[in-house]
Amino acid sequence: MLAYILRRIVYAIPIMLGVALVCFALVHLAPGDPLVSILPPDASAELQAQLRELYGFNRSLPEQFASWVWRALQGDLGTSIATSRPVAGEVLKAVGNTLRLAVVATLIGFVFGCLFGFVAGYFRGSWVDRVASVVSVLGVSVPHYWLGMVMVIVFSSLLGWLPATGAGPSGSDQWHWNWEQLQFLILPAITMSVIPMGIIARTVRALVADILEQEFVLGLRAKGLTHFGVFCHIVKNTAPTALAVMGLQLGYLLGGSILIETVFSWPGTGFLLNSAIFQRDLPLLQGSILVLAMFFVVLNLVVDIVQTLLDPRIARG
Repeated sequence: MLAYILRRIVYAIPIMLGVALVCFALVHLAPGDPLVSILPPDASAELQAQLRELYGFNRSLPEQFASWVWRALQGDLGTSIATSRPVAGEVLKAVGNTLRLAVVATLIGFVFGCLFGFVAGYFRGSWVDRVASVVSVLGVSVPHYWLGMVMVIVFSSLLGWLPATGAGPSGSDQWHWNWEQLQFLILPAITMSVIPMGIIARTVRALVADILEQEFVLGLRAKGLTHFGVFCHIVKNTAPTALAVMGLQLGYLLGGSILIETVFSWPGTGFLLNSAIFQRDLPLLQGSILVLAMFFVVLNLVVDIVQTLLDPRIARG
């Protein structure tokens, strides 16, 4: 196992470099001058040259990429053009807020997805299976941003049960797990949980239906094992794959929450990326994408190791 973990870490190094290169190239291929947001309209050529030298935009792209990667390895992601604050601090703060939202959304999606999937798989072919399958398909098909706006209209504007936007009266800097701030998390978390719920439900439903047709289940029933005992064996065989899907969905939610965080004004990486794109803040944009990509690579490694530990049938040499 140790050799496998070390080998996966070595394999992840070129992947990280490739992701960093793609991130750097795509951001620089976008049209527009990154300094236009801070330069006055009547800026002199001397001032423009000084700012380009300050942010390193006067050097060639290979030199900029090498310098950016070297500084990133030391924990320095540069300075934001729009706010003049260190990018690392801005990104880590936003990642913490997004991680809080994504973890809650993933847990909601995992619980209800497993519930619908187990019910649909256990009673396959019945009306319960059809209802659960329709719910899971709707969860995958409904657009996030549209559902978010509907949730705001219904539960905030019409019913007035929950706040529409923001992260609480004290903001995300002083987050506390109490009702005063948790109520700001409910709508975006439920909205974000719909797609992973549908994916997990469909995955679990297929796994349960397949396991029920295997010979060892028939043998357990022939020995007189109760329905609960059979159910426990099904859970043991379904858990590794379901947990792997949950881990991957957590990674997707961290990087794909830009629309939801914009709708609910949640101060996470999606909201930060949206601001960086409109402000053409290259250091902030590059730093945010790099941190999210690296987090996803690490999360894939963790999911792979956990799945191996839970399922002894998987051999890792």
